[in-house]
Amino acid sequence: MKPFSLLVKPASFGCNLRCTYCFYLVKEQLYAGQHTMTDAILEQMISSFMAVPMPNYSFGWQGGEPTIMGLDFYKRAIKLMQQYGRSGKAVSNGLQTNGTLLDDEWGKFLHQYNFLVGISIDGPEKIHNLNRFTINGDGSHQAVMNGLNVLKRHNVEHNVLTLVSSANAEHPLEIYDYLKTLGLNYHQYIECIEFDSNNELMPFAVKPEQWGEFLCQIFDEWYKNDHRTVSVRLFDSILVRMVDNNPNVCAMAEDCRQYFVVENNGDVYPCDFFVSPEMKLGNILGDDWKSLYESQLYKDFGARKAQRHDKCAQCQYLMLCNGCCPKNRPGRGSIPGQLSALCSGWEIFYQHTLPRFKILADQIRRERQEFQQQEMQRRAMAAASQQQPHPSRNAPCSCGSGKKFKQCCGKPQKK
Repeated sequence: MKPFSLLVKPASFGCNLRCTYCFYLVKEQLYAGQHTMTDAILEQMISSFMAVPMPNYSFGWQGGEPTIMGLDFYKRAIKLMQQYGRSGKAVSNGLQTNGTLLDDEWGKFLHQYNFLVGISIDGPEKIHNLNRFTINGDGSHQAVMNGLNVLKRHNVEHNVLTLVSSANAEHPLEIYDYLKTLGLNYHQYIECIEFDSNNELMPFAVKPEQWGEFLCQIFDEWYKNDHRTVSVRLFDSILVRMVDNNPNVCAMAEDCRQYFVVENNGDVYPCDFFVSPEMKLGNILGDDWKSLYESQLYKDFGARKAQRHDKCAQCQYLMLCNGCCPKNRPGRGSIPGQLSALCSGWEIFYQHTLPRFKILADQIRRERQEFQQQEMQRRAMAAASQQQPHPSRNAPCSCGSGKKFKQCCGKPQKK
């Protein structure tokens, strides 16, 4: 069984915002009753997960909005991790939040326990508030800025997630520059793709050409001025794939089974874009992780990724795209051979950027080789200095002082 992580939905669809494009609010149809995780479910999830032999244990807390569970819930989670943790094994926690409920108590806690926090910002206030508003219909931007300042004030490690929709896709550089002015140097741009019942893109979804041009404009600015100082997750992943042949994000992999989603009541799903009755793998109260991992439904889910359109076989960008995420295909991958809705956008992006990605990949290889050579030289010199015999006590000291070794560098030091 390969290592996996958990993406936890402790409050399920529960959220204090009503974003236009949210794909998780509709999960109220599944969890209309109790939709917050109990302490019993929390303990079972943590204890069973940390009993699985793995190099490390990673928890991602999402929603809805995970902070509506309250800070005490996460304090209990940390105590359980400490209780069930394995000696010498690292445990990491990530929190994806809209940021509106963060205060100084949250900041202290998140810093103390080394949470990596992703905060959702769609751009400057006028752009952000087009889709991200409260239950009362008020814009959320100012509250998000207050939450961001909490993270900064308490030195919480954080990055920004920007959902690219039809509302902001025409403003790539305005968004990119704005995030930099906020001091955010770790960016993640996510495509907003949702289909209606006829497998047509929803009005708020980003169009493929918009997606391609959005990425091209950001890449041009990043490559020119910021590729040493700003991390864009997609660009980093492309370079990792080119240099190390490692698909470090599930969309680039041949098989995207990398984590399990755990809903508030312990139900387990293969991905948060596939939380639906027909994709339920089981429940942690009655199923162990090995049986969930080896279930036929989970294997079938993994096989969806490779059931690509015939066009993909001849595509020069296949290594980087791998048919795109199944959720971006009509039918969400349930219909074999469907082309991603973003295919033409990816082609625009890769055609525009790949020559420069290759330049950066070559630079990384050279710098890595130079570093390795320098490190080998350093280790060789250190080994040689340790093996060099000391001069005899009456020989001239090698430091050049003119004194005998026993009266200079070989002289016993006073305590």
